[in-house]
Amino acid sequence: MNMDEIKYSLNNLIHRRMRSFLTVLSILIGVMAIFAITSFGLGIKNYVDVLAQEAGTDKLYIEAKGIGAPGTDNTFFISKDEVDFVSKINGVKEISGLYTKPAEIRFGKERKYYFLSGLDISKIDFITEVFNSKIMKGRQLKKDEMGKVTLGYLYQFDNKIFKKAVKIGDKVEINENQLEVVGFYEEVGNPSDDGNIYITDKQMESVFPEIKNKFGVVMVSAQKGVDPEALADRIKEKLRKYKNEEKGKEDFFVQTFADAFATFNTIINVLNGILGLIALISVVVASVNIMNTMYTAVLERTQEIGIMKSIGAQKADIIFIFIFESGFLGMLGGIVGVIIGFIISKTGGLIAAASGFTFLRPIFPWYLIVGCILFAFSVGAIAGIFPAVQASKLKPVDALRYE
Repeated sequence: MNMDEIKYSLNNLIHRRMRSFLTVLSILIGVMAIFAITSFGLGIKNYVDVLAQEAGTDKLYIEAKGIGAPGTDNTFFISKDEVDFVSKINGVKEISGLYTKPAEIRFGKERKYYFLSGLDISKIDFITEVFNSKIMKGRQLKKDEMGKVTLGYLYQFDNKIFKKAVKIGDKVEINENQLEVVGFYEEVGNPSDDGNIYITDKQMESVFPEIKNKFGVVMVSAQKGVDPEALADRIKEKLRKYKNEEKGKEDFFVQTFADAFATFNTIINVLNGILGLIALISVVVASVNIMNTMYTAVLERTQEIGIMKSIGAQKADIIFIFIFESGFLGMLGGIVGVIIGFIISKTGGLIAAASGFTFLRPIFPWYLIVGCILFAFSVGAIAGIFPAVQASKLKPVDALRYE
């Protein structure tokens, strides 16, 4: 490496600043898109990993097969008798059925529709561990308590659920039943879950008598040392026989939380892959643009190349000059792309958080920043190889005669 060659390359880039700017612009768009998409993808993956770690890998759930979310169709449910049966299966530590139902909530003159859950308060520690959300303001419901309700995180703020924030002690109507608000849950990270409504199972049976002993979803935890996957298979087999159903035609399914999180991660990875591929296309286009720029530079500087070779410059020197120029343009595009991508991601994360989607929080690990810049440099350098080799093969006599 020769500092004179580096200075010569940089002077040429500055001299052709408009062309250099357009080349940098072409690659920074792709790098910016890749950086922004990946930062969100890593943020979501981190959110899921933390959720899985805090909820625990020993959890699984049983859900009736039906159309739509649990509780939307009363013909699909897990009965209390079935819950009692599963509770006696070897390896089951804790189990709790959960009533779920879409419900109307009214505050003042406003009406909204969210999911209502009926909780078995005797199992509330287990339930909050599964949901990874605890009471952050006020208090928890008491066993068999009537006339009280706890609400999701978003109800505490103006213009989130209702125009006016709900406070502890306020009265809300749930399907025309007036209930007093006694607590609010911590933030989950998405508007759907943070808009949920919670009452006791006894209150739920009072509001919806038709769903008594019919659970939309059942949560289970495995005993210490028991493999959740093996327990899920055992529950499925024994419950199938208990219900006298044919294998493969069960009206329920059993899944571990680990499987659910893995499925979610797979979906996220596929989406990120597709979006990343689209962004990668722009990088490929940018590499073609860099190659074209360098070929043009070779033609414009043919006589200069002839002079350099006639005074002793070697092929390696010529190759280095042009690869350095193309790599520098790529690296510059990568740096600017990362900066703009960071601004876009950060702004997008703030907008998502303001809309209630706090799980859409991008993260910016050092390897993402360094990786994008090195990737951009590599794309630029590789794109400059062929023009550089062509320049190095020019004969001094022919180059000096070129016009």
